[in-house]
Amino acid sequence: MKLIQCIIRPEKLNDVVAKLVTINPGMTVSEVRGHGRQGGHPAVYRGTEYHLSLLKKIMIEVVIEDDKVDDVVKALTETARTGQIGDGRIFILDVLEAYHVRTGLMDL
Repeated sequence: MKLIQCIIRPEKLNDVVAKLVTINPGMTVSEVRGHGRQGGHPAVYRGTEYHLSLLKKIMIEVVIEDDKVDDVVKALTETARTGQIGDGRIFILDVLEAYHVRTGLMDL
């Protein structure tokens, strides 16, 4: 099993979720803030310019079988891509154990 964490632009959320549901119905979606190479951008509030260094992003987390990882990565990259700096990142981690909270039983 793998945990796929994907950070995307907020405006891409609905398209990405619609695509992921066709592969795997389970996911967790969180609102996060951060920046990479994009580094933020200037903004103006009440006539005063300031720099937003931590930008609003969305993190989608999916736990998936190893054989479906390539399908999920392909769906994420095709759906979330705008071609601009700040499109996001995908991280893939091994899941060693998982338990159901209600029963305490291992799920893998």
